[in-house]
Amino acid sequence: MSDLALSSEPARRPQRPSLRIRLAARGIDGTTLLVLPGLAAVLALFVYPFLYGVVDSITPTEGAWYANYGRFFSDPFLYNTIGATLWLALPVTIVNLTLAVPIALRVRLMRRQRLLTTILVLPITLGTVLVAEGLLNFLGPRGWFNQALIFIGLLETPLRLTNNYWGVFASLLITGFPFAFLLTLSYVSGIDPAIEQAAATLGANARRRFTHVFLPLLVPGLAVTFCLAFVQAFAVFPSAVLLGAPAGATRVISIAAYSAAFEEYNHSLGSAIAIIMGLVQLAVVVAVLALRGLFYRGPAGGTKG
Repeated sequence: MSDLALSSEPARRPQRPSLRIRLAARGIDGTTLLVLPGLAAVLALFVYPFLYGVVDSITPTEGAWYANYGRFFSDPFLYNTIGATLWLALPVTIVNLTLAVPIALRVRLMRRQRLLTTILVLPITLGTVLVAEGLLNFLGPRGWFNQALIFIGLLETPLRLTNNYWGVFASLLITGFPFAFLLTLSYVSGIDPAIEQAAATLGANARRRFTHVFLPLLVPGLAVTFCLAFVQAFAVFPSAVLLGAPAGATRVISIAAYSAAFEEYNHSLGSAIAIIMGLVQLAVVVAVLALRGLFYRGPAGGTKG
């Protein structure tokens, strides 16, 4: 009787999993949803302004859609700003990396590493304008440096170290070095000291240990550091205005974009110059990473030794 009753009951359908379980099975859970605020910020602060700039650059006030780009590359006063900016950004980046590597190698072995690191990165807290003001007071015609050299008889007239290429170069060097140093120090500190000890045990001197052990491990990280430091230097604006010659040798591409947008009131041309600026940066970054790929293929951050 009981078997008959059970057989007469309709077969129960399997219970459908809840929406939460089904989303979790697709990789969408509470942890994944935490990405949404960051994604919204990226869309609002980066993607939308970029797309707006692209559309603005191809909608000139007059002429065809490429009129702004044609004007830029047909006017030497505009397209020469690319060379002027590269002539500042590339040497500054190379010098900063050249200084950062030996200093980072030395700092990692010191006991008071935190104190020295704090001193070296202090210029980050000063700001570009304050650094420019300090350089004007120190390197200017009546600054301490020139006056000291004149006082001891090494100079008769002051050297021109500001309002030209060298003033901007010095400012970028001071403000860019802490950034390059911190990144380089992080890569240097990630190399296992046992590797160096093993090389020393096998008879390698300091020079061979650096060229055959440290440098191959540092190349991936240095390439990334170079790219980030270059992008920072290529976007120079306040230093070129305060310490350079905005209408002359240090008329960088950011000044050209600013002049077009806010002095000529041609926002479309300013957007086109900004897009060209981004493409030049991208070309250099791609070239450096491609060159890095010839020596190393692995994680973007490099190895940890």
